This record gives sequence, C-alpha cells and structure tokens, in this order.
Amino acid sequence: MNGLSTLLIVVGLFLVGGIVSFVKQKMPTSLVVLLSIGAAMCLVAGVMRLEVWN
Repeated sequence: MNGLSTLLIVVGLFLVGGIVSFVKQKMPTSLVVLLSIGAAMCLVAGVMRLEVWN
C-alpha cells in the first residue's frame, strides 16, 4: 500500500463522515449527493491503486 492510495482512502472515509454529519443536520439533498459522489470517487481510486491487484 503506497502513500497515495492511503491518502485517497483516508480522504474518502473523511468525506463519508461528512455525509453522515450532513444527513443528521438535514442539509440539502443535492449537497449530500455531491459529497457522496466525491467520497465514492476517492474510495474507488484508493482501492484501485492498491498493489494487491498485480
């Protein structure tokens, strides 16, 4: 596991925490969806960069 994949996974998990917080605060749905897309992209990119696939 290299540094960039670790960073992407950590940022993705941070954004997931933000999603949970925004839902509890009843923030607008469009903002939650936008944050969800960003979190999913970070997590997928981090997992795809892992070196276990080789």
